[in-house]
Amino acid sequence: MYDFLSGLRIVECSAFVAAPLCGNVFGQYGATVIRIDPLQGGIDSRRWPLGEEGGSLYWAGLNNTKKSVCLDLSRPEGRALALRLITAPGPGSGIFSTNLRASWLRHDALVALRPDLIMLSILGHADGRSAVDYTVNAETGIPCLTGGQGAAAPVNHSLPAWDIATGLQGAVALLAALRRRDATGQGSHIQLSLADVAYSALAQLGYTSEVQATGRARPVLGNHVYGAFGHDFATADGQRVMVAAISAHQWTSLVRATGLDADFAQAAQAQQLDFSREGDRYRGREAIARIVGGWCTARPLADVAQAFDAAGVCWSAYRSVEQAVAEDARFTPQGDGVFAPVAHPGVGRFSTPGTAARFAGVARLPVPAAPQLGRDTDEVLRGTLGMDTGEIASLRQRGLIGPVNAAA
Repeated sequence: MYDFLSGLRIVECSAFVAAPLCGNVFGQYGATVIRIDPLQGGIDSRRWPLGEEGGSLYWAGLNNTKKSVCLDLSRPEGRALALRLITAPGPGSGIFSTNLRASWLRHDALVALRPDLIMLSILGHADGRSAVDYTVNAETGIPCLTGGQGAAAPVNHSLPAWDIATGLQGAVALLAALRRRDATGQGSHIQLSLADVAYSALAQLGYTSEVQATGRARPVLGNHVYGAFGHDFATADGQRVMVAAISAHQWTSLVRATGLDADFAQAAQAQQLDFSREGDRYRGREAIARIVGGWCTARPLADVAQAFDAAGVCWSAYRSVEQAVAEDARFTPQGDGVFAPVAHPGVGRFSTPGTAARFAGVARLPVPAAPQLGRDTDEVLRGTLGMDTGEIASLRQRGLIGPVNAAA
């Protein structure tokens, strides 16, 4: 957590991953992020996984840097309040992010209230068709490359990579639009789709351009690394490690750690390859894997780790999420700088990250707990719209805002 973006105010109406992540990133750098939800919470407010206290760990993780406002969005008066918050004047204001398809959140309606509004609309497809990360990933072809060689069916990845990439790209796009507005006074309507982000990334990494330029698609490789050498290996005590030798330095480190220079040289000569070249290591991957695999299976993990670390090999042992939590310094009671243990009301206590970026010489701010739904409604109405106690009490009496300290 840092305060570099203090003075900015972003209003958000969002659900699921990409849009909430975008707002949370702004909050990690000090911006005021106001999340507006219906009185009973949005469609993701109770999404699994749940903590022992019943609250959503998912929701808490994606919204802990924000202020929470709950309004009755089913009524015109509640929607009018939301529109006032979105378009309210003030320094660093007039920035709105959403992935919801509500007619009252159309850009033309909002920009009529504030012409210099910066609005980020996160979509499934650019043409408006519905999609989520899992359906976009399916159409890109990536699940057909995931899993073991010879797999009979596509294998989905458990990480919503396109949601994450879209949320981060959205944050950069909003900052770019803000810089443009500061220079010209003009607002922006940014439309960012999961599909555009996914296909852009695949093109940049050569997945789609390879097909277009060569007429060939890359093969299903299991745990081999495409275009270089990398693979997983079992150890004598039943553990498993992942080894990568992509750069020349990484390759020489692996050769030095195993002491198998002659075996590698013989394998390279047999195939008329030069393993000092990245592409040739890929072409000879099966032979290299057999040699390294034999070396690993003859040794327990501790011996493999000692040899690899001494030589500077790029490697890691496989571990479960439970093992990662038990073993990694990030999840210790004192945290590691990025992570800190935080008690989230209604959810539980767990290690919570600030921003992953570490700025040398700059002190980090404490990592906040996620707000309970509607916790900040009164504060935001007073501070952003200038409402007094009587006005807020009247709104509450009419059921347009949630009760004080509404629980998640």
